[in-house]
Amino acid sequence: MSRKISMLAEDWWDYTTLDEKILEDAAKLSEKDLYELSRPGFKIVFHETLESFYLAEALEYINAWKKATSSNPVGICGPIGPTEQLPLVAELVNSLEISLKNAHFWGMDEWYIDGKEAPESHPLSFARADKELCFNRIKYELRMPEENLHFPAADSLSEYTASYDEIKCAVMQGGQGDVKHWAFNDPFKREGKYIDAPPSKEEFRNLSARKVDLHPITLAQNARTSGGGYIVGVPKQAITVGPVETWKSDKVSIWQAGTHDNPFGMRLTSFMIAKKIVDTSVPMSLLADHPNVEFHYYRPAIKTVETEMH
Repeated sequence: MSRKISMLAEDWWDYTTLDEKILEDAAKLSEKDLYELSRPGFKIVFHETLESFYLAEALEYINAWKKATSSNPVGICGPIGPTEQLPLVAELVNSLEISLKNAHFWGMDEWYIDGKEAPESHPLSFARADKELCFNRIKYELRMPEENLHFPAADSLSEYTASYDEIKCAVMQGGQGDVKHWAFNDPFKREGKYIDAPPSKEEFRNLSARKVDLHPITLAQNARTSGGGYIVGVPKQAITVGPVETWKSDKVSIWQAGTHDNPFGMRLTSFMIAKKIVDTSVPMSLLADHPNVEFHYYRPAIKTVETEMH
C-alpha cells in the first residue's frame, strides 16, 4: 500500500509521510528525554551558551588539523550553515600559530547553476563564504595550500570522492535543515519507481557526491536564512557530499543552534537515530548506522513542541 502524501510538497518524500506514531513520540520528548537518547555510537551534547556552542564547533577544526602530518594528512568536511564557527577557526589558527601545511578541508556542497557549480562571484557561493569567513582570514604563512581545499565541482566529482580515500577525514561536520538533511542530501521526488515508497536505505547509502534536485522546503529555508526571503533567487539544484563520503569520515557531528530547524525537527532525527528507525524520507535518519555520530544542541533552543500563539 502506498504511503500517505506529504503535507509539505505532494510530489516529494519528506518526514510528513512517516507513520504518525513516530512523529507523535518524537514531539513528546522532554529536554531530559532528548539528552538520554545517547547510546553507543550516538552521543547527545548540550551547550549552555552560544559562545560555548560555536567555540566547541570551531575546536573540531583545530583538533582535526593538529593531527595532520606530511605522512598522515588529515582534514575536516564543513558546512555553510552554520557559519558562525568559521571566523573563530581563523582566530584560533592565528592565535595558536598552527601551520595548516598538511591539513585539508572539504566543502560539503555548492549550488548548481547552468550546468556547473556556482562561481565564487555568485553571492550565494559556499566556497566564497568559506574563504571570506575563514580561510582568507588566516595568516598567509599558516594557510593550507590551495590544493588542500576540496570544493565539489560538477566536472570533478569522482576526484572529490577519491580524495576521501587519500586523506583521512577526521570529522564531517554539519547542520540540520528543515527537511532533515545533512549537506544537500534531500529526500527524493515521489516519481517513477519511488511513487509508492522512497528509496531503500541501501540504495541511499550508495550515493556519493552528486548533483541533486532540492526539496521545496530546502529552497524556502535558504531563501529565509540567506536571501532575505527572495526564493526566486535560490537555485533549484546543488552538488553535495553523499553518504559514501560520510561513511569514510571517522565522526559525524551535527550542530543545532535552533536557527536551521525547529524544536520538533531537532527531536525527530535524534529519536530516529537513537531508536535506529531508518527511513530515507528523513535522510538524517541514515546516520543511525554510522558508528560515531554526535548531535550538539544549544540547549535553550530545544524548548518544547507545544501550541503557542503569538
